[in-house]
Amino acid sequence: MKFYSRLILLSFFFSATVVLAQDKEDESGTNNQQEKPGMQTYSKYDFTPGEKVMFYDDFITTAVGDFPPNWNTNASGEVVTTNLYPGNWFKMIGSGSIALDEGIKLPDNYTIEFYVVPTASGKDFDNFDFGFYMYSAENPKNMDEGGAVPGNNGGIKMTFGSRATYSAYNTEGYTIDGSKDEAAMEAGKKYRLSFWVQKTRLRVYQDQAKIFDLPKVFEPGFKCNMVRFELWDAGAPMVTNFRIAGGLPDMRNKLITEGKLVTYGIYFDVNKHVVKPESYGTLKGIADVLKENPTVRVKIVGHTDADGADAANLDLSKRRGASVKAELVKNFGIDISRLESDGLGETKPVAPNDTPANKAMNRRVEFIKL
Repeated sequence: MKFYSRLILLSFFFSATVVLAQDKEDESGTNNQQEKPGMQTYSKYDFTPGEKVMFYDDFITTAVGDFPPNWNTNASGEVVTTNLYPGNWFKMIGSGSIALDEGIKLPDNYTIEFYVVPTASGKDFDNFDFGFYMYSAENPKNMDEGGAVPGNNGGIKMTFGSRATYSAYNTEGYTIDGSKDEAAMEAGKKYRLSFWVQKTRLRVYQDQAKIFDLPKVFEPGFKCNMVRFELWDAGAPMVTNFRIAGGLPDMRNKLITEGKLVTYGIYFDVNKHVVKPESYGTLKGIADVLKENPTVRVKIVGHTDADGADAANLDLSKRRGASVKAELVKNFGIDISRLESDGLGETKPVAPNDTPANKAMNRRVEFIKL
C-alpha cells in the first residue's frame, strides 16, 4: 500500500469508518494538522446566517453506513465517522449528483453553510475537486439539471478543491465566470463553506475569507429551489452540519425596539462552550448595536436542544452564555457592567425536539434588553 503525506483513506467494503492520517501531536497532546484560527483572524468576516432554519442535517439520526434519508443520488454515499473530526459525516462516493431529496423553495434572502473535508482516492490523488450548484429546476426530483440549463433557466455552478471557480447562467445562456487559485483546499483538511444570497447578490466564503462577491449574479426575481453536489471519480467530499436559513436578522430593531434578539450565528462545538471564531460576524453586529446605544444593558441567555441529560444541558447553556459575554468584553470592547449571562438548558424550546432542523432552532443564544 502506498502512503501519502496528507491523507490515508482506507476504504473497506463493509466499513463506514474513514481513517485520516494525523500529523505529529505537539507537547500539549493536541493535533496540529490544521491550526485553529483565533477570533481576530475573522476580523474581516462579515457573514451573518439567516434567522429562520429551513433545513438542517448533521446526520446524527442516520445510522453509520446508511445513506441519509433527506438526500437523493445517482452516485452513492454513506454516513461515516472519522478519527480526526467529531460527529457524523456524509461521505459522498462515485461519480454523479447528490441533492436534496425534495428540493427547497428559497426566499430572496438566505444563507447556506456546511463543513467539508475533501477526500481523494485512486491514482489521481491530487485531483479532488467537487461541485456545488444552486439553481432553479423545473423538476427538482431530476438528479441532473432538472431543466436548469443555460438558455432555459438560471443558476450558478461552483467547484472547490484545487481552486474555487464559478459559472453563472440565465435563460439566455452563460453570463459570467471566474476563479480564485488562492482558495485551494488540501485533501483531509476541514473547511467551512458559507453562501449568502441577497436577491441578485451572492457572497461565498471559505473559512474566514470571502472568495467571491457577485452583486448581479442572479437575475431579478430568480428563485432557487435546488442545491446539489456534483461528483467526479477522482474524489468526493465529506460534509456535515448542512444548514439553510432564510431571512436576515434585524439586530438593531429586535434588540432595541422589541427587547429580544434571538441568534443562531454564534457557534459552538458539540457539548462545548468555547465560542467558535466563525461567530465573528454575528458578534460584531451585536457589539455595533450596543456601541450605538451605550445606555442599553442586556442579558445573554444560552439554550440547548433536549439531547442529553437535563442537568448537563443546563450547565452547558450557562457556560455558553458566559462565554459569549466574555467574547463581547475581550474582543469587542463592551463594558462588562452592561452584560449579564445565564442559561436555561432545554427548558424553553421554540420547536419540538423531533427533527435535526427543529433541534437546530432550539440551540440558540438570546440577548434580552434589561
